[in-house]
Amino acid sequence: MITARSVGVGVVLGAMLSIVAMKLSLTSVYLPFLTIPAGLMSFFLSRWWVRLLHGCGVAQLPFTRQENTVIQTFAVSCTNIAYTGGFGSYILAMSKSSADDEGGIANSGRNVEEPQIGRLVAFLFLTNFIGIFAVMPFRNSLIIRHYLTFPTGTATAHLINNIHTPQGVKQASKQVSVMFKTLGATMAVSMWQWLFEGGAHCGFRSFPIFGLAAARLGFTFDFSMTDIGIGLLSPYKVTISMLAGSILSWGIMLPYIVSKEGCWYPSGIGGLNAYRWFIGISMILADALFQLLCILVRTLRAMHNRRQSRLSGQPSICLGADDHRRPARSFDDRRRAQVFLRDRVYDPAAVVGYVALSAVSIVAIPRLYPQLRSGYVAIAYLAAPLFAFCNAYGTGMTGVNLGPTYGKIAVLAFGSWVGLHNGGVVAGLAGGVIVLSAVVTASDLMQVFRTGYLTLTSPHAVLISTVAGTTLGCVINPLIFWMLYGAYGGGDGAPVTPYAKVYRGMAILSVSQQDLPRHSILLRKVFFAVALAISVLREVSERRKWRAVARYLPCNVAVAVAFFMPPKVPIGLFRRDGEGARMRSPAVAAGMICGDGLGSLLRSMLMLSRARPPVCMMFLSRGANKRLDDIFAERMMTTSS
Repeated sequence: MITARSVGVGVVLGAMLSIVAMKLSLTSVYLPFLTIPAGLMSFFLSRWWVRLLHGCGVAQLPFTRQENTVIQTFAVSCTNIAYTGGFGSYILAMSKSSADDEGGIANSGRNVEEPQIGRLVAFLFLTNFIGIFAVMPFRNSLIIRHYLTFPTGTATAHLINNIHTPQGVKQASKQVSVMFKTLGATMAVSMWQWLFEGGAHCGFRSFPIFGLAAARLGFTFDFSMTDIGIGLLSPYKVTISMLAGSILSWGIMLPYIVSKEGCWYPSGIGGLNAYRWFIGISMILADALFQLLCILVRTLRAMHNRRQSRLSGQPSICLGADDHRRPARSFDDRRRAQVFLRDRVYDPAAVVGYVALSAVSIVAIPRLYPQLRSGYVAIAYLAAPLFAFCNAYGTGMTGVNLGPTYGKIAVLAFGSWVGLHNGGVVAGLAGGVIVLSAVVTASDLMQVFRTGYLTLTSPHAVLISTVAGTTLGCVINPLIFWMLYGAYGGGDGAPVTPYAKVYRGMAILSVSQQDLPRHSILLRKVFFAVALAISVLREVSERRKWRAVARYLPCNVAVAVAFFMPPKVPIGLFRRDGEGARMRSPAVAAGMICGDGLGSLLRSMLMLSRARPPVCMMFLSRGANKRLDDIFAERMMTTSS
């Protein structure tokens, strides 16, 4: 399942991408998604390895799709630690370099912790495996029964399948040609757009497609090929639900709440975010809790049916995660389900591993960060499976990872519980890393399981490469961080990353003992009840086959996700449900996502080399443009005189 060359290439690629990701996390607010570039780079590095050894007279077996998937999984699992570890945000927010010079209790004493490499390695090992254990029992339900798309994992799988397809198959050749043409065109468009981003609010990122009045509310089009590609892979109901959620949130509710600034919440404290977070998370929790309950009921019923079948001597069905799952639509789907379910990963082992790791963490983490006592760590590990499942379910449906939002909520919760005088700033940030690591790792694991499912890769190989890559990442990323930390400001106390002060300010806000904004709890309860009612009605309509009702029920998770992101993302995702292009849409979507990912990597390289775009293009109203022309004319006259 796992070859020596796949391990070697995975280690090299993981180390290379970890350096890029860590440097970006310490110097900018943008970290590109490296899954697609990892899949492409693993293919070309492995092919180069095989050809080099063949040239030296060493016989090598052909490079396979499974090896490609294993290398990509290993490298991404290693690289993601640069993000889930919170190096550029949570960890640096604890340090003195991010604290204000004015001092005070919030910026001294127990509310400051300088990063130490030994503590970071131990902390990462305790926090980055809990998501793997927490979501493992739900893999068959999420991948097989619910058949969630996990758009990034699907795009990666199409990329791997296409580049390994024999050229003699006519249809596969067409898909490969379409994918690589789209990839090249997307990369060219991405680099062309970069030329016009020579300043703040410049370029095509804020194209006022619905006019300047709507653009002031965030309804713009940013020409993101990744969003368009994810929209091609997502069901039509998901994209239309996200657009409806954007209109409800950013077009109706949030402008009304902004008009209540100073009445519902104090001015200038960012109280609007509290409404967004509470409403969105409450809808996601309602839908995910209902789905979790349905999964438990179906599992218990399946166990009861198997037991009754054994007692009666009748054979039981061995293939399929649930009796009510619709049958596979093709031979390929049946074959993929067979391979995915054949290599079983026993759920009791995952449960035992989670319990054991939780017990160790409850004792060890308070020794690493004394501000976070054992009781609070226990609460975090009890809540982590629920949040991990919710985030994995939402990512599978929409392709949007809400791990940062869960982490921010954990910062506010743990900081307020511990309090200012007991080190609530550091406790909130450390608790945020625990929750962030759990939910992001869980969704990433389901993404690679989806890739493995579509590439006929053994689930055992996917799990082993994920664990191995995470282990390497927990060691190599702190080393990279420690080297770059001193080089980019750790020695002279200067702020290292723009995110560090933001997260520290959030943690200080959590211990400031301020009340929640008015009506935020009420709105959370109302939206929780509405989302739960929609989930129940959808389940009943599917059971009773009320197609007319089920057709017009929105997707709760998609509507909730719209509260967390600007409207430009749902606008990019939205599409018509065309039937004629269904055959080529996965290839086009994969090419768009891959090309945009590689383009983002090239743009990041330009940013690291301190290259700047030469042109600034902005969109102004007619009146603003006239005033600007008058100012230029006046200055030219003054200069000439």
